[in-house]
Amino acid sequence: MPDAAGTPGAAGRTVLIAGATSAAGVAVAAALAGAGATVLAVGSNAERLERVLAVAPDASVYVCDLADPDQVTALAETVHAEHASVDGLVQLVGGWRGGGGLAGQTDADWDFLHERIVTTLRNTTRAFNADLLASAAGRLAIVSSVSVDAPTPGGANYASAKAAAETWTRAVGHGFATSGGTAAAVIFAVRALEGLESRLATEVVALWDSPADALNNTRRILAP
Repeated sequence: MPDAAGTPGAAGRTVLIAGATSAAGVAVAAALAGAGATVLAVGSNAERLERVLAVAPDASVYVCDLADPDQVTALAETVHAEHASVDGLVQLVGGWRGGGGLAGQTDADWDFLHERIVTTLRNTTRAFNADLLASAAGRLAIVSSVSVDAPTPGGANYASAKAAAETWTRAVGHGFATSGGTAAAVIFAVRALEGLESRLATEVVALWDSPADALNNTRRILAP
């Protein structure tokens, strides 16, 4: 609900965390639950989703292969049946493979990174785009890498996949801007996410404290 200053706030919002079983996902879930949001946690492993329930006992958890568009469509149908719609999508699916210079940039590594970083993002944003557009304060957030700004031969696959994810997110943000609504897409970029999980969680919660036009298609560097 809006506060006295007219900013929406995270309380009362329904936020889906894609890739919720990582340390970052657990931190974001705890912060959102603490702020009064309804947390929907999505992961590929039911046992690991227990980590989310340990910090956000009221969260709804869903097992889904986010790289499979049919499973994501089914997930969206279930979420809509149980929660009507979502106000936020926090995309935390990722992974790292690299090293070995350009010769070490294997097709297998590229397929892995592209599936986890790009395909999952395409699937979730397409499934929940209408929700975010319809929300009074729809928010999309992804975590990218500063390596996009200075890619190295040994990290070419990874940086390219992250660059593609950033481009996709900006395209979503362009759609938000031209819709005339109040949705916003934000990119958080890190050198390494380990140790910044709490900082990320705080930043995610704060997305509902600012108006969409101040947030949309911004790229924010998170540093220690």
